[in-house]
Amino acid sequence: MQAARGKNHLVSARYINERGDFGLETEHRFFYEDSRKMSAVKSDSIDLVITSPPYPMIEMWDEQFSELNSDVNLALQNSDYSRAFETMHRELDKVWGELFRVMKKGALACINIGDAARTINKRFQLFANHARIQKIFIALGFDVLPLILWRKQTNAPNKFMGSGMLPAGAYVTLEHEYILLFRKDAKRVFFTKEEKLNRRQSAYFWEERNAWFSDLWDFKGTRQGTNNCETRSRSGAFPFVLPFRLINMYSVYGDTVLDPFSGTGTTALAAMTAGRNSINYELDGGFSAPFNDSIFIEVHGLKHYNQERIRKHLEFVKRYQSEKGCLKYENSYFGFPVMTRQEEDLKFFYAKSVFEVEKNNYKLFYFEDRDVQAFEPEGLIQDQLQFTTGTDPAD
Repeated sequence: MQAARGKNHLVSARYINERGDFGLETEHRFFYEDSRKMSAVKSDSIDLVITSPPYPMIEMWDEQFSELNSDVNLALQNSDYSRAFETMHRELDKVWGELFRVMKKGALACINIGDAARTINKRFQLFANHARIQKIFIALGFDVLPLILWRKQTNAPNKFMGSGMLPAGAYVTLEHEYILLFRKDAKRVFFTKEEKLNRRQSAYFWEERNAWFSDLWDFKGTRQGTNNCETRSRSGAFPFVLPFRLINMYSVYGDTVLDPFSGTGTTALAAMTAGRNSINYELDGGFSAPFNDSIFIEVHGLKHYNQERIRKHLEFVKRYQSEKGCLKYENSYFGFPVMTRQEEDLKFFYAKSVFEVEKNNYKLFYFEDRDVQAFEPEGLIQDQLQFTTGTDPAD
């Protein structure tokens, strides 16, 4: 096997174990280009889209939208905010059109967006970004699915808008955003025996289903991890748990997830954790160096999310059995009780090593089943599987 060294990390093109078969690997490609035309992405190749675009009519994004279309700046200068709102969205529409091209039939698009509130000529107004995006997705031919309200609660003393305790002049707080869900064409079908097995192995726990498929998610937003103040000011990253949930809900192992507004790379990290591939577009090249500098540290901690899932499940089992008796089914991979037959083949992949194959292109390798199953579930929680970036997995 040929290997090359890149940025102090050994690059391996393929992971072959001592038995001569292939272990799981995923690929994560970053393009610091305009996602209004994703020429590197083949048509009908994407299994899931998760993204959060710049929010039209939020002032921090005015400059970026103006760079995309000078008519935005002209409309803002002329206080023609309705025109500015529509012109901003027309630039996003070009990305949504590309999504329809690259997504497979049955694939879902998950769009995190917030509405904008802005005072215009001393008049406070709301700009319904979520409604405008739903409108264009319908026009493109997507099916609209039930949405999720993400409640981003805050205890900030200045969160209330308007005249405080005096009637008629105050406004309700905007403490939620939307996760809009769209599907291209009919529901995805798994045809072959292998596809059906992979789907079962990609299952989630019964108790996770009950929480994840609620239409109200209640967790806080995230501070930006980048130390670059200028870059942080241009980022609107969502917390890791948001794409991680969606990836597990709407894709299976080995699928490819696309984020056309990748920012700090949170969707890519979630895809790595979940055993999926990712393609990431970001117009701002300033995010490249921070991500490349942190990826080898970030990936080291990815297994903790699956460890936490096991820990919570074991707590659920203990609580359920003490209150209601034994569960009827057993997971064949980990050997612990589960609620339903659909969880019997559920398994997790744990990151073993990551390598930069070429600039902005990473490969992630995972532990084999026998390595994971060598430990009791409690042992996996205690960090028995060690992550490395310093050795070639072929050695």
